[in-house]
Amino acid sequence: MTTTVTPVTSYIGKAVNRVEGPAKVTGEATYTADFRPGPGLTYGVVVGSSIPHGRLTAVDTAAAEAAPGVLAVLTPFNAPRLPYRISRTIIDAQDGEPIHVFQDDRIHFHGQAVALVVAETFETATHAATLVRASYDEEPAVTSFEAAAAHAVPPGPGNVQAGMPGETLRGDPDAALRTAAATVDSTYLIPREDHNPIEMHATTAAWDGGSLTVWTKTQWVSNTHALLAGIFGIPPEDVEVISPFVGGAFGSALRVWSYTVLAAMAARGVGRPVKVVLTRRQMWPLTGFRPYTEQRVRLGADRDGNLTAIRHDGTGETSRYEQYAENLLGSTRFLYRCPNVATRYRLAGMNVNTPSSMRAPGDASGAFALESALDELAEVLGMDPVELRLRNDTDRDMYRDLPFSSRTLRQCLIAGAERFGWQKRDPRIGSMHDAEGRLIGYGCSSATYPVYNFPAHARAVVHPDGTALVTSATSDMGPGTYTSMTQVAAETLGLTLDRVRFELGDANMPKAPPHGGSATMGSVGSAVYAACAEARRRALDEARETDSHADLVAVMGRLGHPVEAESDYRPGEQSDQYSMHAYGAVFAEVSVDPELGLVRVPRVVSALGGGRIVNPKTAHSQALGGIVMGIGMALLEHTVLDHRDGHVVNASLADYLVPVNADIRELDPFFVEEEADPNVNPLGVKGIAEIATIGVAPAIANAVYHATGKRMRDLPITPEKLI
Repeated sequence: MTTTVTPVTSYIGKAVNRVEGPAKVTGEATYTADFRPGPGLTYGVVVGSSIPHGRLTAVDTAAAEAAPGVLAVLTPFNAPRLPYRISRTIIDAQDGEPIHVFQDDRIHFHGQAVALVVAETFETATHAATLVRASYDEEPAVTSFEAAAAHAVPPGPGNVQAGMPGETLRGDPDAALRTAAATVDSTYLIPREDHNPIEMHATTAAWDGGSLTVWTKTQWVSNTHALLAGIFGIPPEDVEVISPFVGGAFGSALRVWSYTVLAAMAARGVGRPVKVVLTRRQMWPLTGFRPYTEQRVRLGADRDGNLTAIRHDGTGETSRYEQYAENLLGSTRFLYRCPNVATRYRLAGMNVNTPSSMRAPGDASGAFALESALDELAEVLGMDPVELRLRNDTDRDMYRDLPFSSRTLRQCLIAGAERFGWQKRDPRIGSMHDAEGRLIGYGCSSATYPVYNFPAHARAVVHPDGTALVTSATSDMGPGTYTSMTQVAAETLGLTLDRVRFELGDANMPKAPPHGGSATMGSVGSAVYAACAEARRRALDEARETDSHADLVAVMGRLGHPVEAESDYRPGEQSDQYSMHAYGAVFAEVSVDPELGLVRVPRVVSALGGGRIVNPKTAHSQALGGIVMGIGMALLEHTVLDHRDGHVVNASLADYLVPVNADIRELDPFFVEEEADPNVNPLGVKGIAEIATIGVAPAIANAVYHATGKRMRDLPITPEKLI
């Protein structure tokens, strides 16, 4: 139940400094690898497969076991058989079966764990891991996307039910394309990208009798808790999961990966705590990635620029044991007004680890193709790219045949263009230069991302001294969850910020949904609001206080005992009645050295309609990070497989390039004012994390075309493609 209260103090919407900031900058914040659960801590190091497909026939562990300080070497041949009673969740691949760690001899991809060495020190375990020798019966592997795409299949029933259908159709796009006054038909390629957060993936596991405690990097504490209980066949109350700080993840820590299961398995085997920290190189094969995609977009329009047909086909990379699907074509179905739209989605199975959510999964990739194609259409029509988008704005979701709960795409495009100075753009290709003779280009893109709301729970305890503790088992991988939840709690309770403490990251706390999908603030924040509203109501009722603006500190002093309330938030039927989305418009300026082909991004202006902004300061920080990721997607990031054995060639930050400070110039994200949208959730929050990345890559690619006349349909945009 949600209780409505009149705010006594006002913190929501204020640019509050991070309450967890001092702990982070002083080193007091405890990340996963920092935990040392008592004496006897040991260290585990994963040994990966050297083939991409086949059977593991033997593992010679004798030399490793003889090394001083080695306690055990775990392999599929000596590992305990586990119940593996697991259930599929919203973040899992919806078709297929995940790898049951060390439960059989099958090899599905290069780098898959085939052994875990446990030793007294990390150095000893690392050395002993080099002594392990594995033998295989190798089988033919699919390590090329082109080869896999030739046998791509539609998403399975689980993915279809989750909203990733193989085919959708309205109208007759083929007929409309044949009669269109202007058409575009282009194919776009986006390579695999890997997350590369600063914090390595890690788990420390310890058993106390039949009870398991894990300190792990996770974006979903409650799910990790449930999965480990099912995998090991123990009661949920005998599992504890702790994850107070996450040093970046971007989706890579949503699933429970093999190293977490191995740490728990080994800890039970050696009878001591075991810490497993992946190396940077091991994170490539073992923690998921944004999948390689190939997309073909065909557009048709009349002479006035009104879209008459869209046909968008996409094929995405997945593993051969699971079907990972994402919202690659979702935006195409509704973003613009068009009577004839068809989408076709296929999945190409490869001998790779299953991909995973990576900031704006599917939506960022799909936007690159759609928004690049729109730019190409604008060129064919001789029309301004912003005007083309405005002309095809719509007031209804034509795919779901629903009204929008609110829609600010037009406002974002207009406000962003004005702030960027779009009117200064000379539409002639290659006509703009800077003082040093570099080519200057302007590009734009629309952006949209769905509003996701999930059930969430929170607890609020108000103490006699007028302080409050609010808890929920959510996560904070950097966006400022500690701070924004403290703001909601303080305003709802009517307390100052310094009197409220918000805690998260513990499975013993009230259950929370995944920390992803831009859903945390709307979901967990709504539960925090409900719990705090109920706690304040109970306190005032017990004290027989009739003034709704009463000072809660004084009220609690009179009561002399704690007041507790636990509430939940459950999404209503609004998602069936309205199409709910965040919106954005991205404007990018590029400079291109005509001789070297080097692309720089002097400016990005991003207008974002993310609903109610709880903390403009942390939201602005989120938006900055999203733009930087988009720059990496456009210009730098590209995971390369050696097709002979499927290993990642550039699995290091020396070879896999990501943007650094020297690559980043002027970034100017801002938030478009929106009227409160009560349909999305009680707080009116739509989210910022994903929408901030969507549209950046196509805006840059479109700007490169404006500067050079060369259409970049294959990311990343590197010098050799321009010269």
